[in-house]
Amino acid sequence: MTGAALAFTAGVLLLQQQSALPTPAWLALFPVCVALAAWRRKLLLPAAFAIGFLWAAGWAQLRIADRLSPELEGRDLEVAGVVASLPAAGERSLRFEFEIESAPERVPRRILLAWYFDASTEGAPAVNPGERWLLGVRLRQPHGHANPHGFDYEAWLTERGIGATGYVRHGKAARRLGERNSLADRIERARAVVRERFRRILGETPAAGILAALAIGEQRAISNEEWRLFRQTGVTHLMSISGLHVTLVSGLCAWLVAAFWRRVPRLALALPARKAGAAVAIAAALGYTLLAGFAVPAQRTFYMVTVVALALWCGRIASPLRTLALALATVTAMDPWAVLQAGFWLSFGAVALIFYVSAGWTEGESRPLQWLRVQWAITVGLSPAALFLFSTVSVVGPLANALAIPLVSAVITPLALLAALVPVDAFLHLAHWLTQWLLEYLEWCAQLPVALWRQHVPPLWATLLALAGVAWLLLPRGFPWRASGLALMLPAVALPAPAPAPGEAWVTAFDVGQGLAVLVRTARHALLYDAGPAYGRESDSGERIVVPTLRALGVARLDTFVLTHNDTDHTGGAVSVLENLDVRAVLSSLPERHPALSMAGTPARCLRGQAWTWDGVRFEILHPQQGAVARRRNDESCVLRVSAPGASMLLTGDIERAAERALALADAAPRADVLLVPHHGSRSSSSAPFLAAVRPKLAVAATGYRSRFGHPHTEVLERYAALGIALLRTDRDGAVTVRLAPAGPVAEAERARRARYWHVPPPGA
Repeated sequence: MTGAALAFTAGVLLLQQQSALPTPAWLALFPVCVALAAWRRKLLLPAAFAIGFLWAAGWAQLRIADRLSPELEGRDLEVAGVVASLPAAGERSLRFEFEIESAPERVPRRILLAWYFDASTEGAPAVNPGERWLLGVRLRQPHGHANPHGFDYEAWLTERGIGATGYVRHGKAARRLGERNSLADRIERARAVVRERFRRILGETPAAGILAALAIGEQRAISNEEWRLFRQTGVTHLMSISGLHVTLVSGLCAWLVAAFWRRVPRLALALPARKAGAAVAIAAALGYTLLAGFAVPAQRTFYMVTVVALALWCGRIASPLRTLALALATVTAMDPWAVLQAGFWLSFGAVALIFYVSAGWTEGESRPLQWLRVQWAITVGLSPAALFLFSTVSVVGPLANALAIPLVSAVITPLALLAALVPVDAFLHLAHWLTQWLLEYLEWCAQLPVALWRQHVPPLWATLLALAGVAWLLLPRGFPWRASGLALMLPAVALPAPAPAPGEAWVTAFDVGQGLAVLVRTARHALLYDAGPAYGRESDSGERIVVPTLRALGVARLDTFVLTHNDTDHTGGAVSVLENLDVRAVLSSLPERHPALSMAGTPARCLRGQAWTWDGVRFEILHPQQGAVARRRNDESCVLRVSAPGASMLLTGDIERAAERALALADAAPRADVLLVPHHGSRSSSSAPFLAAVRPKLAVAATGYRSRFGHPHTEVLERYAALGIALLRTDRDGAVTVRLAPAGPVAEAERARRARYWHVPPPGA
C-alpha cells in the first residue's frame, strides 16, 4: 500500500511537469489501469503510477476547458453571479472571486475580479460575500509573469479553479440583485463579521492583521513589512491558518473529548474513546478549515488529519510511514496541483522528519530534549528544500520558533479563535497584547548578526544530495560517521552560482508587465538597467520580481544601476532595489530630486562617451549627448551598448524617433546583433532608418500582456518581420535571456524553458 500511494503521487507529479496535456482518448486507459492493479499484485506499482498520471490529466482537462475563450478577452460583458469569497480591500481596489450564474457568452464558472475606485472621492463599493450582482466586466485569460525561479501565478489560478481574471467596468451599471444563502455563503459572511469586529476593536495594527489571519485565514490582512520579518525569522508557517494550527486544534479537541469519554462508562462501552476522539478530530479540522474559507492549504491539512484519524479509528496506524504515504496520496488525489506548492512539500517533509527522528528516541528521554531534537531536525532537514524553493534559510529560525511555536499555537491562536466565536473583547485584547510582544521579540531576532542566510538557488542534484546528507546526519546515536552527512550537504551551499565565462555577457529582460528591467551579467560583475514599474503604494516590481530573482540567480551586488529616464514603469521598483541590494554606482537621466537618487550616494548623469570594460566585455553609453535638450522625456533615455567578442546588444530605454535619428546620424553607427525594442514597440519608435543603422538579427520587446497602450504596435511588428528580424516578447515568452558569446548571440525564453500545459499564450503567439 505504501509503494502504491507513493507511485500514485509520482504519477500526479509527472503530469504536472508536462508542457501539453495528453489527448482525452488516453483517459480511456484509466479503468484498465485500475483493473490491472486489482488483478495482479506485481502490476500494482506501475498501475498506481499510471492511475495517478491519468487522474491528474482528467482533472486538468476539466480545468483548462473552463477557461475564458481568447475571442472574449477585452470585450465588455454583462454577467450575473455571486460574490464567492471574502473581498480583499486594497488602496484603490476591492478584489473578490465571483461565481457566474448567467452571461450572454460562455464564460468560466469562477472568475477573479477587481473593482477599482477613487479613494479620494468615493469609498470602496459595499460588496459582501453571498450577494448577487449584475456587473459589467472586462475579462482576460489567466496570465502571470514568467521569470527565473519566479512565482507561477497561472498555476495558482488553475489550482483554485479560476478561469479568468478581470475588472468591473466604470460607466456600466452595477446592480445588487439580492443574496444567495448557501452554506458556503453563510460561512463567508460569518468570516466577514469576524474581520470587521477585529478591525473595529483593534484598529489597523500589525497585530490585528495577524489575528485575523490566524482566526479566519485572512492572510491579506498582514502587511508586506510583517511578511518580510516572518521570512527573516523563519516563522512564516505560523502566521496563517497553517497545517500546524489545524492539526493542533483538531488534536486538542480530540484529546479533550477522549479524556471526557473515558470517564463516562456508558459512552466508553458504546464507542471506544479512541474512535470518539478520531471523529471529533475530523469534525474540528473541518470546522477550522471552513472558518479559514476552505482555502486550499487548509484543505490539504484537513485531508491529512482525516486520513490519520481514520487510521486511528481502524487501528491501522502501526506504521507511520504507511499512514503518511496514504495521506500524501489522498491530498494529491483531492488536489492534483498540490505537488506544485512549496507548502505541500515542506509540510510533509516536516512530518516525515518528526517520524524519522522520533524512531531513535530512547526510553526515559525527557520531553524538553525531544522537543530540541525535533527543532534541530526540522531546521536542518528542511534547509536544503528552503534554499531550493526560496534561496534563503533563517539562521535565527530555531531561536525565533522556540518561543513563537508554543506561544502562537498554544496561546495566541486559541485566543483568536475564542475571540472569533465568543463576543468577549478581553480575549481579543489579550491576544493582541501577546502578538505585539511577539513581534518585538521577532524584531530583536531579525537584528542579530547573520539572521538570514541568502544565496543562489542550488541545482536540483545538489539539493537531492543535501537531503541524503540530512538523512545520514539525523541517524540515531550509535551509527558511525553521522557527521559525514555534512559533506553531502556541502555542494548545495558551496558551489558558485552559474555565471558567464570571461568575455561573455548574459542579458536578461525580465517579465515585469508594462515596464522595463534588464540584468546584464559578466563573469564577476552585474549591471541592472531600470527596475520595472510600481504596482501601487505598497508593491512594486523591484520587491516582487527584480530583487528575488537577482538573489535566486546569485547576484548580491550591483556594480552599476542605470535608471534610463523619469517614467514610473522604468523606475517604480528602483527604491526597493536600492533598499535591498548593495549598489556601487548609479547612472541616470533622472531629475536631481528624484527619491531614488537620494538613496544612491553619488549618482552620475548618463552621457555619450562614457565607457568601461568588465571581464572582457565593453559597455558604452551612446545617448544622451551632453548639452542636448530633449523635447520629449522618453528621448532622455540612457542608451547602453554591451559588446562581447562575437556579439553585442543595444539597450534603448524609451527613445523615440528624434533620439533614434540622432543615434543613426552619429559618427559611430549604433550597430548591434541584438536590439532591445525601443519604447516597448510603440508606434513612435523603431523607425526604419534606425533599424537600418543598427541592423540587428534578433530583437527583444519588453511589453505587458494585453498592453493598454497597444504595445507592440502592429506597424512595428510588420517592420521587424519585413526586415527578417526575429522577435521575442516578454508578454508571450516570459523573461528572455540573451547570451552574448564568441559564437554569436543565443536567446532563451523562460516560458519555453519552463513550459507547462496551464500557460496560455497571448493572441498571435
